[in-house]
Amino acid sequence: MADFFQLFMDSFPALMDGLGVTIMLTVISIILGTVLGIFLSLGKVYGSKIVSGVITVFIELIRGTPLLAQLFILYFGLPPYGIRLPALAVALIGFTINSGCYQAEYLRGSIQSVSSGQIRAALSIGMTKWQGIRYIVLPQALRRVIPSWTNEFIYLLKYTSLAYIIGAPEMMTQAKFIASRNYEFFKVYLIVALIYLVIVLFFTQLFKWLENKVKIPGFEYIR
Repeated sequence: MADFFQLFMDSFPALMDGLGVTIMLTVISIILGTVLGIFLSLGKVYGSKIVSGVITVFIELIRGTPLLAQLFILYFGLPPYGIRLPALAVALIGFTINSGCYQAEYLRGSIQSVSSGQIRAALSIGMTKWQGIRYIVLPQALRRVIPSWTNEFIYLLKYTSLAYIIGAPEMMTQAKFIASRNYEFFKVYLIVALIYLVIVLFFTQLFKWLENKVKIPGFEYIR
């Protein structure tokens, strides 16, 4: 036990550096993915048949292929065509696109759960269609999608570990360097797993608090 604690203390600074990168990747990707998901979901629900069809194909292409394959295409597949991106940039782009497509589907379902009668009511009082979407539909949809958004954040936080394969300096990369020096692979990766567990539990409780904070009493019964 003493050896494990000593290993934890010795590894802590490097792992915290990696954790900072992990959190940064997660937060930036989830924010940009949310923006992308909003535009994709609105285009799919309210766009023309052509726009909706193109967006649907794009979403299914991203959701139907492994995230690791997408990272490999961006990191290893683009250089022969003259496009070379740093590992962190590739990770951010890959995670943002992947998260955005999943969030688009969450938001689409949330948007469609809002009664279409509310848009008709908005039009009847002189609002345009897009004003009705912006001020009436989206605020309700975004509240309803918080549980799904929370799950996406947690999944993305764990999926950032894939970035070590392309050399991004996140926590798994740091753990690999530490374990390759001291050969304590089991203990080092156990420490990393425990850190992930603590971080996931923290964010889970944080988002539960956020969900309760923005909840409107009786709102779930309004359709």
